[in-house]
Amino acid sequence: MSERTQIRVRGYHIDFFGHVNNARYLEFLEEARWRFFEEPGGAIGFTRLKLDFVVANINISYRHPAVMGDLLEIQTRIREIRRSSAVLHQAVRRVGQARMVVEADVTFVFLDAVSGHVRPISGEALALLEDLPGGAEAKGV
Repeated sequence: MSERTQIRVRGYHIDFFGHVNNARYLEFLEEARWRFFEEPGGAIGFTRLKLDFVVANINISYRHPAVMGDLLEIQTRIREIRRSSAVLHQAVRRVGQARMVVEADVTFVFLDAVSGHVRPISGEALALLEDLPGGAEAKGV
């Protein structure tokens, strides 16, 4: 299971070569992550626990170009939950097509909002992640 976010490619997303600029995909992926963590309990739950979501690494593969007018769908799910980090998998396709446009794995950590130190993923934070799409299958991967 995954969360799905749709984004229409606009003229300001396009570079000199007529396709979506690579940096814009990072913005598309971020928009989808925000939506993903707006799931019930997500962002509100982490804020209540005084945890800040921080991206530690993004590994992105550009497969096929998208152009102005394309309607893209970004699927986001938790791929792996580790002791102190987790990995989100994000896949971008044109709506109605199987061909992958962009694929990314985003590693993130939770920082204690007061101390600024990385916190292990356990207790309520772990339970919140497990309730998000892919979370139940990702524990202990």
